[in-house]
Amino acid sequence: MNGRLLRQEIFDQLVNPRRPLPAASTLIHGILPEMLENQPTIEQVLPVFFRFTEGTVLVAHNAAFDMRLLQMKEAQTGIKFSNPVLDTLLLSAALHPNYKNHSLEAIAERLGINVIGRHTSLGDAILTGEVFLKLIPLLAEQGIFTLEQAHQVSQKTYQARITY
Repeated sequence: MNGRLLRQEIFDQLVNPRRPLPAASTLIHGILPEMLENQPTIEQVLPVFFRFTEGTVLVAHNAAFDMRLLQMKEAQTGIKFSNPVLDTLLLSAALHPNYKNHSLEAIAERLGINVIGRHTSLGDAILTGEVFLKLIPLLAEQGIFTLEQAHQVSQKTYQARITY
């Protein structure tokens, strides 16, 4: 908000998937099956997250993946996200078309941002927010000042064609 990351306004909640947790995923994010045993289900968490994001622009890295996961839960939860979405991967691709790597780590390194807490939902969200804040002045240098302009330039990238 106003060029600042509001670290005190966070949503961080583990979700019990009610199925076995793949061991390979634990190696990435460090979440152990026992950490999820007494956590709420997606049907309980998603309505709260929906209210938390109401009236906001969602900013994500590789947003197509995240939005697809939310879409997959629409029938189960009755919740449909219609927020505007900006994707730091696509914005980076639009601003730096000569770079091949638009991973969150690569963008953070290019922009001089320290990577802390990677592969946790909160760590990734904070890093994405920091990347987005650094991209805003770069967008402005290209004459991109509005949400609509940012969305339009994003959709022109090759990466925007990827679906999940």
